[in-house]
Amino acid sequence: MQIDSIEQQLKMIVESNIEAENYNWLEGKINTIIANKSTKDLFMTYSLIASKIKLKNDLNTAMVSNDLGRYLEVQKANLRELSRLYLLTKVTNADIEFFTPKVANIIQVADTGELATFLKFLIVLPQCEKYKSVAVDTLRTNIATVFDAIALNNPYPGKYFDDNQWNQMYLKAAFMPRDLSKIWDVDKRANSELARIISDYAHERWAASREVNPYFWRPVGSFLNDILLKDMERLFLSSDLIENKAAALCCHRSKNPKAKSLLNSHLELKEQIENNSLSWETLKD
Repeated sequence: MQIDSIEQQLKMIVESNIEAENYNWLEGKINTIIANKSTKDLFMTYSLIASKIKLKNDLNTAMVSNDLGRYLEVQKANLRELSRLYLLTKVTNADIEFFTPKVANIIQVADTGELATFLKFLIVLPQCEKYKSVAVDTLRTNIATVFDAIALNNPYPGKYFDDNQWNQMYLKAAFMPRDLSKIWDVDKRANSELARIISDYAHERWAASREVNPYFWRPVGSFLNDILLKDMERLFLSSDLIENKAAALCCHRSKNPKAKSLLNSHLELKEQIENNSLSWETLKD
């Protein structure tokens, strides 16, 4: 997404979807915040949007670019969220050095819904990399809606988190548990340390006679050593077809000849992968 066009696109959405009176209220508040450099008014306006902006079922986003439109659809963005995002974007663009730390501090005063909005749409804020510490701090939360906002359907972690931060997020998503299929950039951010931890965690679960989400194995494909190959053998022997499929997908991604040999003993699954009828995206179908 072209960050320099986001403010104008959000303005078009907000102006086209809310009543003139409330649009004028929002623009007036934004102009006052910018003119007075008022942190108090910024926080207050961010919260007041919940009572001033009415939700609507038929949100019109036809005027925005395809990539932004798709992201708003994936995130199921509503008018209040977009109004808040417009507020943050416009004030930050007006004075990025002054307002960036103030916007980051919203996490200190925001309620759950306000915080979730901030996290879901971090990627479209000006100089969004400056909010990395805020995003990482929220990984400690046990509030599912807040954790989901940063971890699921969000490109921000894949782009800005380091391996330790990414691994922490992925593992916590498994522990909570959340829908791992909604985490973006799993293949791109896979790493050997995460593969090792996944195997250790699976062994602990199995020892306690507990199940392991088959999707959990996705990051290990490029790192199949002898220990992980034993894990794949166990998945292939499972009576759960989804576990069989997960093992096949991991082995297919691997360059280890032993993994290729193991996959060749399950030709039906190998053929499904090669004809694109089996992938991580279709695993649960």
